[in-house]
Amino acid sequence: MDGFDAFVRRSLNVSQEIVAHIETLISDGSLEPGAKLPPERELAQVLNVSRVSLREAMHELEVKRVVERKPGRGTILLEVPSHAQALYDEMPESDRTLRDVAELRETIEPKFAQLAAERATRATIHALEQVLEKSGRELSQEESLKADISFHMLLAQASQNPLMVALNTLANTWTESVRSFSHETSEARRASHEGHQLIFDAVQNGDGAAARDAMLAHLTDVAELTKRSYPSF
Repeated sequence: MDGFDAFVRRSLNVSQEIVAHIETLISDGSLEPGAKLPPERELAQVLNVSRVSLREAMHELEVKRVVERKPGRGTILLEVPSHAQALYDEMPESDRTLRDVAELRETIEPKFAQLAAERATRATIHALEQVLEKSGRELSQEESLKADISFHMLLAQASQNPLMVALNTLANTWTESVRSFSHETSEARRASHEGHQLIFDAVQNGDGAAARDAMLAHLTDVAELTKRSYPSF
């Protein structure tokens, strides 16, 4: 549960801050599917929030199908469906070429962005802002890739469609080794941030068509940058 003790922001109402924080931890891999959250009393104490605010946050996360709460079991982050994981396990890394990665992302991610614009809560908007603020700094290749995956994961979560979240989780895993090349240079990292900013602006404005188009343009730019750096792909 690293990172919870640093939770002190109050720019949104408290329950929305809790949602944004947990969604960010999930999107950047700090909390993994299947993880069990601490009991309500303990978690409220760690976050320094009331149990009422925590319950409101857990309700939103449950409605968005991010967590599952069951009596006697506590609160658990929903896992990727087993059949989807089996599909990933059967996919050798050698089969994931730049072309395949680009085609997969261009097929699914514009829809994520569109739905995010139509359905994102204030908490998710805030979480996206935090990731954007981080990616605007001078980051290493590894740090930039992590922020990139976190941004796209938050968009998928904003769709409030658990099947899409599962698909995006698998796509992130399938594509990570290839898309890391698009963060190798400072120019590429800056282009990634700028593309994310345009997507975010459309999402924040609730403009689904603009978010979809901004995502497609961003993915096209990323693919072109990678091709220029690695023509063998």
